[in-house]
Amino acid sequence: MIRRYTMAVLLAAALACVLATPRPAWAEEGMWTFDNFPREAVRSRYGVSIGQDWLDRVRRATVRLEGGCSASIVSPSGLVLTNEHCVRDCLQRLSTPSRDIAGAGFLAAGRAGEERCAAEQASILERIENVSAAVQAAVGDGVGPAANERRKAALTRLEQACEDDWRRRGDPHSCEAVTLYGGGQYFLYHYRRYVDLRLVFAPEADIAFFGGDLDNFRFPRWDLDFALLRLYVDGRPAPTPGYLRWRRAGAAPGEAVFVAGHPGSTQRLQTLAQLRFEREYVLGHWLLRAAELRGRYLQFSASGAEQARSAESELFSLENVLKVRRNQMAVLLDHGFMAARERDEQALRAAVAADPRLKPAADAWAEIDRALAGYRAFYDRYLFLERGAALQGELGAAARLLVRAAVERAKPNEQRQREFSDAALPRLRQQLLAPQPAYPAFEALRLGFSLEKLVEYLGVDDPAVRLALGREAPQQLAARLVRETRLGDPAFREQLWNGGLAAVEAADDPLLALALRLEPEASALRRRHDDQVEAPIRAAEERLARARFAIHGTRSYPDATFTLRLSYGAVQGWREGDHDVAPFTRLDGLYARATGQPPFRLPPRWLQAQSRVNLDTPFNFATSNDIIGGNSGSPIIDAGGRLVGLIFDGNLHSIGGDYGYDPALNRAVAVHPAVMLLALREIYGADALLRELGIE
Repeated sequence: MIRRYTMAVLLAAALACVLATPRPAWAEEGMWTFDNFPREAVRSRYGVSIGQDWLDRVRRATVRLEGGCSASIVSPSGLVLTNEHCVRDCLQRLSTPSRDIAGAGFLAAGRAGEERCAAEQASILERIENVSAAVQAAVGDGVGPAANERRKAALTRLEQACEDDWRRRGDPHSCEAVTLYGGGQYFLYHYRRYVDLRLVFAPEADIAFFGGDLDNFRFPRWDLDFALLRLYVDGRPAPTPGYLRWRRAGAAPGEAVFVAGHPGSTQRLQTLAQLRFEREYVLGHWLLRAAELRGRYLQFSASGAEQARSAESELFSLENVLKVRRNQMAVLLDHGFMAARERDEQALRAAVAADPRLKPAADAWAEIDRALAGYRAFYDRYLFLERGAALQGELGAAARLLVRAAVERAKPNEQRQREFSDAALPRLRQQLLAPQPAYPAFEALRLGFSLEKLVEYLGVDDPAVRLALGREAPQQLAARLVRETRLGDPAFREQLWNGGLAAVEAADDPLLALALRLEPEASALRRRHDDQVEAPIRAAEERLARARFAIHGTRSYPDATFTLRLSYGAVQGWREGDHDVAPFTRLDGLYARATGQPPFRLPPRWLQAQSRVNLDTPFNFATSNDIIGGNSGSPIIDAGGRLVGLIFDGNLHSIGGDYGYDPALNRAVAVHPAVMLLALREIYGADALLRELGIE
C-alpha cells in the first residue's frame, strides 16, 4: 500500500534530479504539472500524441481526497473511484462493535443507503494562476524572518482575495497557494470543493489487503484495493459530466499509460546536508519510537477482539510507514547513494561558481548548513511540544487543534500561521467536528506512550515535563485525562470551536487544560523554528531554484506538493536479480496463494465463487509510472482517455520515489479493471453500479 502523502522514503539507486548541466528527465521519470507536460517526449518514446483536450478532460475527472489520497470521477452522477485503504478512516468511523463494516465491507442499498464520510472532503482543480511576480514583489530582496513573514502573508492575502472573488460571483471555490521548484514559482490553484462524500462500496478487508504487511510493497500481488464514493451537493448526487469511461480489457504489455493524481511530497531537490539531517535526526528518532509503539499496539490487540478492532486502523498505518522508513534509513546509510548525491551537488556548486549570473546562489548551501546546525539544538523539544509528539491520539490532537485554532483565529488573517488561514479553516473544522468512534483504552495507550517519550527525551526535571505531568506518572495521567475529558463529544468540540479562545480557556476539561499549559512554549518554539530554520532555508532554496531555472528552465519537473500531476510510462515488469517479474497477476493466483489464515485468508463469498468465476481474469499489474504517496487511488488512463487501472501500491524499489526514480526497477502497482468489474458482478451482485458505470 502506498503510504499517504506525509511520509518520505528513499531508494539506493535513485538518481538526483538536481544536476548542474541541463538534461531531460529519464524516460518515464517525473510527476509533471498539467501546464508543463512533456508531450513531445511522450510522442517520441511511445508514438502517442497528448492534446490539450485530453489534458483538460483528465484534469476535470481527477479528484484529490483531502485525507491524503487521489481518486477519479467514473460516472455522470458523482461516483468516485479510489482505494479501499483511502476510505478506511470512513469505514472505521461508521463501524460499531455490532457492525464491523471496516472488516466485512459495505455495499449501499441504493442511493438512500449511501452513508456519509463525515471527515472527508474532495477537490477538483479547475484552473491555475501564476502569482510568482506578486509574491516576489511582496518579499523583495530580504532573506531573514521579516521576509519570510511577508511571503506567508502575501500567500494568505492572495488566497483570500481569490476566494472572495469567487464568492462575489456566486460560485464559491477554495483557493490554495502552491509553491513549486523550491520557491522558484508560486501559483494559486482554484478548486471546486465537495464537503459531502458518501460511501457506496468497499470490499472486505481480507480481500482489499490480501497478503497484509507481508506482501506490502511486493509484487506479484492480489489485492482488490478499490472502493466507490459519491459526491453530493445540496443533498443530491453531484452532476459530473466529465467522467472517465472504463476500458474493461485494460492495457496491453508495453502500452503507454498515464497516472493522474496528487503525489504528496518529494524531496528530490534537497541538499546533502538536508539528507544527513533527515537520516540522523528525523528518521533515527522516529524509527526507535515507532518500533516500540508497534509492540504496544500488538500487545493491546492480542488482549481481545474489540481491542484488536479498535487498534486495527492505526496498526495498519504504522506497519506501513515502518516498512517505508526502514528502507529510507537503509538508503541514507548507503555510501553509493550518498556519494552520488555529493557528486551532483558539487557539480551544481561548480556551475554556480562559474557563472556570474548565478552568484546569489553561491552561499545558499552554507546558509542551509547553519540553519540545520541550529535546529539540532532544539529538534526534540520542537518535535514533542510544537509538532504534537507529546499528545498523541485523537483526543490529544483535538485538544491541540482547539487551543491553537483559538489563539490563531483571534489574529488578523494575514498574521496567522498558514495552516489556520481563513482558506484552511473549513477543512479543519470539518475534521474536528466529524463524529468518531470512542476507544478509551486505546486512546489512553497512545496518550500514555507519548507522555512517556516526552519524559524520556526531555528529562524528568525539564520544566515542560513537570508542567505536563505534575506528580502523576505518564500512564496514570493519560488514563485520568481520557476518562475525564469531554473532547470525545462532537457537540462539545463544536461549542469550543464556536466560542473561540474565551470558551477554550473557560472550559473545565483536563486534557484541554494540559494543551493550554503547553501552548506558550509550543508557540515560542514555532516562532524560533520559523525564524531560525524555515526563513533561512526557504530563502536559500529560492536562490538555488533560480539557479536551476537559469540552467534547466522548466525542462525538469517540480517536487511533488499534493497538487495535481501527470506521469507517463508503460505496462511493464522488471528484472529482479536473476529473474524476470511479469507485469500481470491473474485470479487463479489468488486462490493458489490463499491459506485460510490471516493475512492470506479469503472472505467466504470469494471461496464460494471459485468454481464459477473466470480464473484467467487479470488481477493486479505493474507499470513504469513515477509515483509516490498521495497517488493512492490515482486512475491509470490510456491514450484514449479511458480508465485502465487503479494505483494502490508500488514495488519495494519504488519506495525511493521521494528522492529519485530508477527506470529499471521502480514500478507502480495497480488493480486491473477486469477484476473490479468481475467482483461487482459475480461476487457482490452490484448490478446497479455496473449500469451506472456503463458496463452491461
